[in-house]
Amino acid sequence: MTFSIVGFDPKTKELGIATQSKFLGVGAVVPWAVAGVGAVATQSYANTSYGPNGLDLMASGKSAQETLDILTSNDDQKEFRQAGIVDANGNSATFTGEKCYDWAGGIAGENFAAQGNILVSEETVQAMASTFQETEGSLAERLLAALDAGQAAGGDSRGMQSAALLVVKEKGGYGGYNDRFIDLRVDDHPDPIKDLLRIYQLQQLYFAPTKEENILEITGEVQNELTTHLKRLGYLIDDNLFKALTTYIHTENFEAREQAEGKIDRDILEYMKNQA
Repeated sequence: MTFSIVGFDPKTKELGIATQSKFLGVGAVVPWAVAGVGAVATQSYANTSYGPNGLDLMASGKSAQETLDILTSNDDQKEFRQAGIVDANGNSATFTGEKCYDWAGGIAGENFAAQGNILVSEETVQAMASTFQETEGSLAERLLAALDAGQAAGGDSRGMQSAALLVVKEKGGYGGYNDRFIDLRVDDHPDPIKDLLRIYQLQQLYFAPTKEENILEITGEVQNELTTHLKRLGYLIDDNLFKALTTYIHTENFEAREQAEGKIDRDILEYMKNQA
C-alpha cells in the first residue's frame, strides 16, 4: 500500500526518506534515519523493528545490503515485507518479498533505493528512480520531486491518504540539538503529496537560512511597503517601525530569518504582503 524513496547526499551528508501510502499516518511507520548512520524505509505489512535494528546494524559497520540481509534472514514473515536502505556511504539495497501484493518491486542505485507495493505498475518506481537521479537541488527537494513523479506515474493502486518526509543531518535539528533536519507529515489528506510539498515550502520559509541576496535595507520603497503592511496587520501602533517589525517576526516565529535592525529578509516581506 506504499511507495517510498530513501536517499543520501554525499556533499551535505544528509540522509532521508519520502513516502506516500493509502494508509493513515505513514510517517509514523515507514521512515527511520540517523545522521552519519543510514536511512531505512520499512513497508508492506511493515516490520517496524527493521528501522531501529537496521540503524543499529549500520552503526556497527554493516553496509546497506548486509543490514538488509540480516534483517530479512531473522524474519519468518519476510516474504510479506518490503524495505529500502541507504547507508552513510551511499550504498543502497532494496527488498521485496514474494508475497507482497502486485505490483511490487524496487530499484537500488548509487545513493538511493526506491520501492513500492500495490502499485498501478512498475512505472512508479522507475519514475522515482530516474527523477531522483536527474533532479538538481537539496536532498529534500530531490526526494519530494521523486515522490511526486511516482504518483504521476500511477502511484498506489488503492489511492492516496498520507505522505511524509524525513531528512536527518548532524546537528541539523531545531537549535542544533538533534539531527532531525526536516520531519514533515501529512497524515490524512485527499492529495497528501501536494500538501507535503506545501508544508515543505513553509518549513523552508520558517527555518532555512536567509540568502545574502535577500537581505534588504529598510529604506525608501522597502520602508514604505513595510510600514503599510505592519499597519494593516495591526503591529505598527506607536510609529516605532523596528519595534513593530520585531514583534511581528517573533509572533510569526520567523526568528531564524531575523536581521540586524534596519534590515529585513525579502521572504518575510513577501509573506507579509500575502497575509490576509
